[in-house]
Amino acid sequence: MKYFMLSLALICIVMPLEVAAEEPADSLSHQLGEIVVTARKPGKDIIPAQVLSGEELRRMNSNSVADALRYFSGVQVKDYGGVGGIKTVNIRSMGTNHTGVVYDGVELGNAQNGQIDLGQFSLDNIEALSLYNGQKSEILQPAKDFGSAGTIYMRTRTPVFNEGETYHARATLRTGSFDLLNPSALIELKLSQKISASLSAEWVNSSGKYKFRYRRVNPAGELAYDTTAVRQNGDINATRIELNTHGILNRGSWTFKVYNYNSERGVPGAIVNNVWRRGERIWDTNSFAQGRYTGYFGKFTTLNNIKYAFYRTHYVNNDDKQVKIDNLYKQKEIYISSANEYEITDFWSVSASYDFMWNTLDADVYGFVKPDRISQYLSAATALDLSRVKIQASALGSFVHDRIKGQQAPADKHVFSPAVFVNGYPLRNKDFSIRVFYKKSFRMPTFNDLYYADMGNSKLSPERVTQYNAGLLYDHKSSSFITAARVSADVYYNRVKDKIVAYPKGQQFRWTMLNLGLVDIRGVDVTGLLTVTPYKDLYLTVRGQYTFQRAIDITNPADNYYRDQIPYIPRHSGAAVVNTQWRGWGLNYSWIYVGERYNQQENIRYNYTQPWYTSDLSLSKDFNLGKVSLRGLLEVNNLLSQDYDVILNYPMPKRNYRVTLTVEI
Repeated sequence: MKYFMLSLALICIVMPLEVAAEEPADSLSHQLGEIVVTARKPGKDIIPAQVLSGEELRRMNSNSVADALRYFSGVQVKDYGGVGGIKTVNIRSMGTNHTGVVYDGVELGNAQNGQIDLGQFSLDNIEALSLYNGQKSEILQPAKDFGSAGTIYMRTRTPVFNEGETYHARATLRTGSFDLLNPSALIELKLSQKISASLSAEWVNSSGKYKFRYRRVNPAGELAYDTTAVRQNGDINATRIELNTHGILNRGSWTFKVYNYNSERGVPGAIVNNVWRRGERIWDTNSFAQGRYTGYFGKFTTLNNIKYAFYRTHYVNNDDKQVKIDNLYKQKEIYISSANEYEITDFWSVSASYDFMWNTLDADVYGFVKPDRISQYLSAATALDLSRVKIQASALGSFVHDRIKGQQAPADKHVFSPAVFVNGYPLRNKDFSIRVFYKKSFRMPTFNDLYYADMGNSKLSPERVTQYNAGLLYDHKSSSFITAARVSADVYYNRVKDKIVAYPKGQQFRWTMLNLGLVDIRGVDVTGLLTVTPYKDLYLTVRGQYTFQRAIDITNPADNYYRDQIPYIPRHSGAAVVNTQWRGWGLNYSWIYVGERYNQQENIRYNYTQPWYTSDLSLSKDFNLGKVSLRGLLEVNNLLSQDYDVILNYPMPKRNYRVTLTVEI
């Protein structure tokens, strides 16, 4: 109770109330007859983000957010195969739990295991994806956002209406391999001059069955087996529905979102010991409601969020050769945030933020300790914009208190996390920039890490990360032959103390947790983008990225795996995309490469995992029938029908197809 009362007191102090005094509206608003948001226009990012948005995002051969993130440098996507397989993201080898995932301004959470399954988020209603290493280059953000080592931001489409328009509607039907049937619909309504709403709904159904080659070589180099089989238990039946409302105020704006995702899916287990079919199934119900208010009062800006989330997971294992399991897990989350910024001068701003979060987990497991956690975050930040030099500094205090039933909970955690970012422009036109940053971050072990009876380890230490980064960026835009040219290169060093690593424990839903101790991560990220217009109406875009990472365990020289690459982190990886647009036609080719890895701690031949690459090709056509816009899309994924595993013994699909038809009014 004392933590709750402290939270309410702080919120009352830092959350300003909008004064109801009558003031004349902006003169520009009278001239246009429309509502004008008076937010200050941000400058270039101190640490530029990797961004996929608009038409470029729609052209990607991607069905989910996880698929699209493969094209970002420094990102590893763990994919367990098929339409319904779990997909998680890791940035610069620091682990999924150090990656914040923010959906329309509010971070997604999973206190149970920290794994955000990005395969659950469709691109149908996503307007932009962005990835920040370190943190977002804004000081007006929730305190918790300062705590992630890297953050993925997902922004849904905001309705924009032209003069005389009162609604938009879009329907999409996608079908293809694995008996895929995936219809979706979006409707946007202009309720008044100041309020709009959108409703997005989607259904995904697939058998998840695909052929794969099962081939393994023993440590002596001899062929042990080589056969072709059909992937089983990868089916999915899922629905997503999302309601958004947007409002404009005289001095700000507000949004409110209600989200629900329901799914039943098989868990495609590992193909080992000639076991082809698994009896694991998961029913997920993820629901949340969140509100967001932004207010502008001269030089003062406030950003406030509130969220309630309920996650229900029903897990069943009916395998004959394993212990029968039928468990139900329920998570609840309450999140309140207030961020406030004051512009002292035209070039100097300061901010303060406070977040309160309460998480609880219940399960029908015998002896379950029913943990709940109260987390409070307090941040202060400042930003200087000196024309040719931009500086951002922040400090985050994290206060975590756990309570468990009938046992002694771990001691409270009080952690201080500073960060400094600097960006300089040596050239007059600011096309070229140099950036550096230093940051410390911290994350508590999840409830499963600490308390789950079959796999938890209550002696786990929290992870602490120190990041160093230096980079160069050349970003040029023109209206001539070369429309846009962008090249960036970053070198980084991350040091992770008490790194927690999760391994599948035979069953995909369960994991084995352990501390590696100390991990040394050094890497290079290189990205490039070039857009040219060789002829009228003809556009050619080439995007590429390359990542080198050396992520080694340096805990104990006596260990057999001392200075070995940590599991599933490739030394070399990259991607390339070539897109051509001409008079409504679009041709897109994408290539992804992941180098050799090791699936266990020891880098020996027995644990070696082969490199893999895939090629995807798509052809699209846009055309109009009166006021109706139509798009047809044909995709061929894994064009060369490569056999590969992202995770050992979880084979991925060979060549497969998708056809999409979109109608928009």
